[in-house]
Amino acid sequence: MSLRSNPHFPVIVWLTSGCVLVLFMVLLGGATRLTQSGLSMVEWSPLGSLPPMNEADWQREFESYQTSPEYKILNKHFSVEDFKEIYWFEFIHRMTGRFIGIVFIIPFLWFLIRHRFPPGFLKKMLLLLLLGALQGVVGWLMVKSGLQKNPHVSHYRLAAHLLMALTLFGFIFWFMLDLIPGKEKSTRSSRWPMGLLLLLLLQIFYGALTAGLKAGYLYPTFPLMGDRLIPPLSVPGSGWEVILEGQVAVQFIHRLIAFTLLFLSMAFFYSVRHVDPRNPLRRGAQLFILGMGIQVLLGALTVWTTVHIVPAVAHQAMAFILTAILLWTLHRMQIQK
Repeated sequence: MSLRSNPHFPVIVWLTSGCVLVLFMVLLGGATRLTQSGLSMVEWSPLGSLPPMNEADWQREFESYQTSPEYKILNKHFSVEDFKEIYWFEFIHRMTGRFIGIVFIIPFLWFLIRHRFPPGFLKKMLLLLLLGALQGVVGWLMVKSGLQKNPHVSHYRLAAHLLMALTLFGFIFWFMLDLIPGKEKSTRSSRWPMGLLLLLLLQIFYGALTAGLKAGYLYPTFPLMGDRLIPPLSVPGSGWEVILEGQVAVQFIHRLIAFTLLFLSMAFFYSVRHVDPRNPLRRGAQLFILGMGIQVLLGALTVWTTVHIVPAVAHQAMAFILTAILLWTLHRMQIQK
């Protein structure tokens, strides 16, 4: 049966567009952070707002920004024209989030009224609505952490915001796969995909910490950090503070997990080398080892270019693609049991 002849094809298209929009939102969020635009809007409205339409509006918006610690501590030299340059990324990022909500809710109501959801699917869609709403709240709490005394958002809240986006993306992707019958032959059991997924989630968490602490700027060298394989990791504090708040330690752990994932992706592929090429486990291994190679290269380009926006956001997007590969593998293994 072709995808177009699938009775749930409209719902599949809708969920696919949701995955694409969430990924676009993540890329836009990364660009907003890298252009130092995330704290340009000091107020938050669940329904959003119109952008400044004239010079008087711009002046009022700028005066609100002047009350923020970012302006008082870092950008006191800013004029209205300087403010305009950082305002648009954050405004578009926020309004894109509202747009995604509209894109989701209107088709959701139409499918609900027309009884287009499969039995039991409504609960799954309500879960997506809840996760989308929570993502907006977590995003505001993240921004709010940078509007207090310190003009930098909490790297913990940044990590929570990214992981919440990944969770939303993952559920949408999984539910979409539920509606697409698998054509693959039955597969043997394997713990590789789940183990790699858990390690990948830890890696993405550390990637967010690296971004939030601006740790990626410290060593623009790869694979060595400076002239060392293991840099000095001593920081004030001990225990969790060292591995969660030390810039050097966080970047080192992020790199260490990356090489571990690359090595394990090779081991995963080697373990299924004799499996039928049409088997989802074999396909997943092939895609994951390819994706990890690209991801490590993007990570290297990010540090070599001192966190240039293009490789940095591509690196972030690739993390979501790798997650999708493992979720696809797990899903196809599940339905073939």
